[in-house]
Amino acid sequence: MAALPNKKSVQPKKEQVEEMFDNISHRYDLLNHLLSANIDKIWRRNAIRKLKKSQPKTILDIATGTGDFAIAATKIKNTEITGIDISEGMLDVGRKKIARKGLTDIIKLQKADSENLPFENDLFDAAIVGFGVRNFENLEKGLTEILRVLKPEGVFYVLEFSKPQKTPFKQFYKFYFTKILPLVGRMVSKDTNAYTYLPESVNEFPAGERFLTILADVGFTENRCFPQTFGIASIYEAHKTKN
Repeated sequence: MAALPNKKSVQPKKEQVEEMFDNISHRYDLLNHLLSANIDKIWRRNAIRKLKKSQPKTILDIATGTGDFAIAATKIKNTEITGIDISEGMLDVGRKKIARKGLTDIIKLQKADSENLPFENDLFDAAIVGFGVRNFENLEKGLTEILRVLKPEGVFYVLEFSKPQKTPFKQFYKFYFTKILPLVGRMVSKDTNAYTYLPESVNEFPAGERFLTILADVGFTENRCFPQTFGIASIYEAHKTKN
């Protein structure tokens, strides 16, 4: 069975994910940084450092959430960033955060579906997704849409959780992710499902070589994986070929 935020619901995964993030949006940033000990900020910086080499002028941040990846991308000078998400609750938090940082001229957020992007073909120099692809209802469809809106020779970076393989970190990680994280998440967010869904969705996600194969199958090329912090997360790099 596919990982779902609410196994008792008859709603499609996409609608469940939207409702879940609407419910936890007010506590999302606090929990995100607390539960990762702020290491997630380092991972985003690492991804943006790689992206910076391409000097993109236009960036699409898919599943932007509260805009952390988009904000990190402003370290790249002279770029315009569009962030999209299906959760209006997350976008509302993101817009306020972006306004506080004085970045409203650089980052624009809008509600949109990652699997049906409201943009024309060959529009963006680069695309990024931080901890969002595992929430796609149809992974291949979402990736195909991202490929479509990228310009030829455009670059795509994905930051996503993966699973450590080496002892003893593998065992520690599993205990933390399946026992501690859901407990703390439920206490702080008051949502009974969100932080149980997180480890389930990570466990189901086709990480590493499997994800590289999927990227290649939908048409991306020069696909590479860069494990982060003992394999807790991975940065994936992919490219759209020149026409």
